[in-house]
Amino acid sequence: MTTLDQLFETAKSARERAYAPYSDFKVGAAILTKGGKVIAGCNVENAAYPEGVCAEGGAISAMILAGETEIAEVVVVGDAALCTPCGGCRQKLKEFADGTVKVHVADLFGIRRTFSVAELLPAGFELK
Repeated sequence: MTTLDQLFETAKSARERAYAPYSDFKVGAAILTKGGKVIAGCNVENAAYPEGVCAEGGAISAMILAGETEIAEVVVVGDAALCTPCGGCRQKLKEFADGTVKVHVADLFGIRRTFSVAELLPAGFELK
C-alpha cells in the first residue's frame, strides 16, 4: 500500500466516524506529517450551527497534540466529488504547510483532484 493509499483509507475511515446529524454531510481528513505520522480528523457538527469542527481542523488539532507541526500531504474525503477544504481550513492548512504541499480531494471511490496549498489559497494571510 502506498502512502497516498494509506492516507485515503485513513480519511475514508475517519469520515465514517463523523458526527453530522444536521447536514448529513460527512467529511474525513488524513494528514501526513513531516515526521511521518498519519493523523486523522472528522467533521463534528453542533446544534449551535456553525460552531462545529471541520475534518481538516480536527486533524490539525490532533497533529499538534501528537507533537507535530508540519504537514507533508493531506487527503480529504467527502460525500461530493470535489469536497475541497473551506476557506477557514485552507488558512489553517497554510499555517502548517508550505505552498507546495499537496491536498488530495476524494469521494468514497478515490482521489478526484489534487491541489497545492498555494492553489487553494493563493493570497493567504501571514504574520511571519
